[in-house]
Parts: sequence; structure tokens; C-alpha cells
Amino acid sequence: MVEISDLQSFLDEVKSALLFIKAGGGYVLNDHGDLLMIFRRGFWDLPKGKLDKGETIEECAIREVEEECGISGLSIISEAFSTFHLYNEKGKTIVKESVWYKMRSTDKSELVPQTEEDILEARWVATPVSSDLIDEAYLSIREVINYFA
Repeated sequence: MVEISDLQSFLDEVKSALLFIKAGGGYVLNDHGDLLMIFRRGFWDLPKGKLDKGETIEECAIREVEEECGISGLSIISEAFSTFHLYNEKGKTIVKESVWYKMRSTDKSELVPQTEEDILEARWVATPVSSDLIDEAYLSIREVINYFA
């Protein structure tokens, strides 16, 4: 058992070993109430991506949905909801906060998945989302679907 005599020093040490990233994304519904989902790296996901320097998290969320799915006409219709997950990249542990917004899209054009981001498919999915599809989604995405549904 390790004794911690200075909690702040311990927390500072833990934080220095981690990289913190913030991302924005969308739970996007069309005029029919269908949900926009993407298939990436073997899982169903929702469009999201990293915050760029100088942009707000709302701007990031809209930009990422537009880039990853090739759509426009988005509007945010909810307050933010955050999920957190850990992953390893290049030997570093990353803590990623994804800030989600419920959005509405009026765009009726064909979806275009951003293949350079490993997105194989972008699809409008009937809601409520089927359990088969939810079973093939990341745990944090299940949280978002449950939260906004």
C-alpha cells in the first residue's frame, strides 16, 4: 500500500502522466427523427472530433459533424452533455472529454463519410436505435444515445 501524504502533489503527478483532450460532437436528428451515426474502426459511433485552437466547443461540434458526414444545415438544440474515456496512443494515456450536443439537420443531401478519418459509413438510423446496433457501439456512445433519447 502506498501512503499519500500530500494529495495535491499526488494529483499533480497523475495529471502529468496523462494527456487531456477535449472534443465536440453531435447527436444529430433529421426531419424524420432519424439519428446520424457513423461506422468507424469496427464500431458504430456518433460524429465528433478534437477541439481546434481558437474555436468554441459548439463550433467544434458542428464542424466535426459537417466534416465527418458531409452535411450542413445544423443547429444545436440542447445543453451540453459530456462523456469521458481513456485510451493509449504512442505510449501516452489520453483522457478524452467529448462534449455532446443534440442537433437538428435540415440537409437532405447524400451523406459522405470522411474516409481519411477511417469512417466507412455514415447513415441515418431509425429511432429508437435497435439493440443490435447499440451492441456494436462504444460504451460512451451508448451513454449519449440513452441520455438524448
